Amino acid sequence: MARFVVLVIDSFGVGAMKDVTRVRPQDAGANTCGHILGELPQLRLPTLEKLGLINALGFAPGVMKPSESAVWGVAELQHEGGDTFMGHQEILGTRPQAPLRMPFSDVIDRVEQALKAAGWQVERRGGDLAFLWINDAVAVGDNLEADLGQVYNVTANLSAIAFDEVLKIGRVVREQVQVGRVITFGGQLANSQRILDAAETMEGRFVGINAPRSGAYESGFQVRHMGFGVDEQVQVPQKLHDAGIPTVLVGKVADIVGNPHGRSWQNLVDSQQIMDITLNEFNAESTVFICTNIQETDLAGHAEDVARYAERLQLVDLNLSRLLTAMEPNDCLVVMADHGNDPTIGHSHHTREVVPVLVYQQGLEPAQLGIRATLSDVGATVCEFFGAAAPQNGCSFLSALRLTGDTL
Repeated sequence: MARFVVLVIDSFGVGAMKDVTRVRPQDAGANTCGHILGELPQLRLPTLEKLGLINALGFAPGVMKPSESAVWGVAELQHEGGDTFMGHQEILGTRPQAPLRMPFSDVIDRVEQALKAAGWQVERRGGDLAFLWINDAVAVGDNLEADLGQVYNVTANLSAIAFDEVLKIGRVVREQVQVGRVITFGGQLANSQRILDAAETMEGRFVGINAPRSGAYESGFQVRHMGFGVDEQVQVPQKLHDAGIPTVLVGKVADIVGNPHGRSWQNLVDSQQIMDITLNEFNAESTVFICTNIQETDLAGHAEDVARYAERLQLVDLNLSRLLTAMEPNDCLVVMADHGNDPTIGHSHHTREVVPVLVYQQGLEPAQLGIRATLSDVGATVCEFFGAAAPQNGCSFLSALRLTGDTL
């Protein structure tokens, strides 16, 4: 009987990956945690401090200090860039593949033919640089909010077409393209024209729908993220299900990771609600794996708002103390991130950073887990903890966790 929680503080990196000068020069010098603490040196996060946050950061820019009792390490990103979707797939055991980067215009012919063959009514809109307009309710084109060329959007008016039907369109698109992600989503709109009115182009090569302007987020929002090379059968939730262990996903991780046999708390943003659900699920089960995502830190990073980011961290820290109090000797907790989003770096996108891996179990001897080569090491550890088969990717660090009095 044991419970294992992985809490992902979205975007809370601890320093730029060593490859950024080559692959993402705009992220050179990024350090989300270090720069927030540097700008707010009096900020205190006592629970994260106890768990070893400053140990993982490697220096103390404010009043917080390294912990002598911590079990800690850092993990590098194996996926390209710094992406929430692929970060969580990696955490839960997927070996990331290298996706293609290309504007939607490069694949529009192939996608159009496949959609028509599947029976959909397809038009081109937008002139020489066109996107697809399907059944007078759904647009397919470039995602204009992410790094250009890496994601395509399927944007729908759910007042005119059911989301299950939109998912069928999304699956056709996913089968035809090799960019990292196809995001299929929509909302309840009074008129589909609002989607068309939100069409925009960027850099003369990318065309799509400005998602916030389309109104899709405002009412009845539903979303499914479809990743390249993601196979649910090799991931932690499936491996645990095969071993009889239930999985609960809470927050954004529930929106982006498959969990067909478990419980998924989707479409949640408020950090307090997410932490309350996590604690309630923890207390309700004697054996369970819970993975929780705190998205509001990432949103503060996108807004380049240091104060808001810090305030969300304080809320998470307080709720972590509640979770630690509820833990029994056999329970285990990992606190980590999926990438960075440095609000001081000068741009509003994710930053490619290593992330902290902070482990807590009652009675653990202090330990350093070193530099983990992939976020998947956490998922592999979860599976070994429960005696389940290993996921596709990652090396467990369970053997490095020693209780006081253990002998080799």
